[in-house]
Amino acid sequence: MSRLSSFPSIRNIAAPAVALSSVLMLAACGPNDAAPATDSTPAAPKAPSPTEAEKLAVLAALPAPYNEADLDNGRRAFARCRSCHTITPGGPNMTGPNLYGVFGSKAGAKEKYSYSHAMRTADFTWDAETLDHWLQNPRTFLPGNKMSFAGLPDATDRRDVIAFLKVETGFKPQSE
Repeated sequence: MSRLSSFPSIRNIAAPAVALSSVLMLAACGPNDAAPATDSTPAAPKAPSPTEAEKLAVLAALPAPYNEADLDNGRRAFARCRSCHTITPGGPNMTGPNLYGVFGSKAGAKEKYSYSHAMRTADFTWDAETLDHWLQNPRTFLPGNKMSFAGLPDATDRRDVIAFLKVETGFKPQSE
């Protein structure tokens, strides 16, 4: 005889207790009585995620050396960045800004993100070469910025992260 069978009241109490806690949690959610958001900007439609074939096509269209990058290594190396950055369309800003659409954008110009004075007044546009220098050591690249990341010292990791970001953040290679 199992220990539980010697205490039949435990089995009789456990199921109702779980059900009651579930009901209470759902009741706490309740109807949304909040006023509608004042931002009248319609949400951008969510684009379907690119297929592996589409990702490989973007990779192949990148200029050297990025077209030879290892996207899996780029994804793994970018894991160090995920605690501060998102890369999805319309994704939230975190400690760092969302990086979707970063290539071709002016530094320090992402809406709804509080940049350091150094970044707000920086005069450059994000491209692969600039990001490579930034990722090597953000503190020395732009003194006074608030990014605490020490950098990626390995050139292959930086190449792979940049290619990964180009593939994952909506970058469209120029047609030749």
